[in-house]
Amino acid sequence: MSKSTIFCLLALAAGLSVSGCSKEQPASPATPPQAQAGGMTTPTPHPRPTAPSDGFDLSGIERAEGGMTIAEVFAHKDHMAGEPIVVRGKVVKTNAGIMGKNWLHIRDGSGEEGTNDLTVTTIDVLPEVGDLVLVSGMLTVDKDFGMGYRYDLIIEDAEVVVEAASDY
Repeated sequence: MSKSTIFCLLALAAGLSVSGCSKEQPASPATPPQAQAGGMTTPTPHPRPTAPSDGFDLSGIERAEGGMTIAEVFAHKDHMAGEPIVVRGKVVKTNAGIMGKNWLHIRDGSGEEGTNDLTVTTIDVLPEVGDLVLVSGMLTVDKDFGMGYRYDLIIEDAEVVVEAASDY
């Protein structure tokens, strides 16, 4: 192959690779709004259950001895970051084996929307949805795992004890 043929092929390959690139990508109906600003993406917070299912009775869940309610954890999060906490709640959602951990959402009937659901990870146990659990672990504030999985509060690698099995 001649030098001019090789040069032409290289120029063509470079032209094709550059032609697909642009700093601004047009927004399309399939593109979420957070991804339209100058091609930059802003992570979307991890979705939470919006309300407990009809089958969940959150009344009568008592605060753990020496522990806090979920609403109190949210209210004092700035002072509790990096500190061990204890919380009692009912499991309203589970996901098994994600990033080598089991993921739980617990509620205790305290707090309003946005301050009533606490995310917990554990490697030990995967409770059933509806189980009453006692959770102990370090509170992490503003945890960003990337890919849109961001948590205002999370207890990672918690010790989870099932106190009452699901009646759900």
